[in-house]
Amino acid sequence: MIIVYLVPVIFFGWSLGANDGANVFGPTVINGIIKYRNAVLISAGFVLLGAMLDGRKGLETLSAVSSQTLVSATISVICAAVSMTIMTYIGIPASSSQAMMGSIIGIGLLKSSVDWSVIIKVIICWIATPIGAIFFAFVLYKTIGYFFNKIPSIVGKNMLLKIMGIVIGAYGSYALGANNVANVTGPFAEFLDFEMAALIGGLSIGFGIISYSKKVMYTVGKSIVQLDYFSSVISVFALSFTLWIFALIGVPVSSSQAIVGAVIGAGLARGSTHTINKKTVKKISLGWLSTPLISGIFSALIFFVLSLFFKL
Repeated sequence: MIIVYLVPVIFFGWSLGANDGANVFGPTVINGIIKYRNAVLISAGFVLLGAMLDGRKGLETLSAVSSQTLVSATISVICAAVSMTIMTYIGIPASSSQAMMGSIIGIGLLKSSVDWSVIIKVIICWIATPIGAIFFAFVLYKTIGYFFNKIPSIVGKNMLLKIMGIVIGAYGSYALGANNVANVTGPFAEFLDFEMAALIGGLSIGFGIISYSKKVMYTVGKSIVQLDYFSSVISVFALSFTLWIFALIGVPVSSSQAIVGAVIGAGLARGSTHTINKKTVKKISLGWLSTPLISGIFSALIFFVLSLFFKL
């Protein structure tokens, strides 16, 4: 019976993989360092590995926000997916983490079962995500750049960048799986053991990367490569490190907001403030505020209407 309820979960994981998976290998693919096919296979494999090895804390956090039934968990996932679709359609960057959290809170408020201590922890981490990515990118650029510039040979530099691009892409995929698997199966953690929840979430994200990430990957890659290639690799490194840190803390955060922060940090480190697009920052801020609000309203409304006719 639970398999029926998991269909929206698998779809949401597929969507997440198709979109967010592009952040970690976009620059490497667009520069021809690694072929798209190889990139998605590496990414899908490391996403699953990250979900299985380091995804448990995030799953525990989302399952602790509010008590769930199979119906309420399914409503949460569907409303998060619908909210993401709407935000994407109107051109506002949206976070799957914030969409899912908003959905869970919306229903939790109606059921009076929200753990506000968990919510406060999550909000603090959301605020810290772009700030942390800016900091990590700045420090990594300065530190690694110092040694990178010591390499006398252009061939040597190019070879190092190729190796870094592939290794950091794999690390970023691992961090994405570890951090974002909770968005996919977190609401169902009460009904599945954590290993199964991580496996289903990791596989669905990986499937999205393999089957439908090409267009987004090329788009993201081109936008990041407006920086020089060293800066773009550092940006992905900072993104990866940021996601992994919050995976260890146990709070799913936005990879999109992390990559924007990382690009800004790398731009600041190289003394190039033109990389900071004020319109993009405004859109990110608007998405930060509106995504959980919209998904929360949707989930609360649907749950309330259904509860008038069924015992939920």
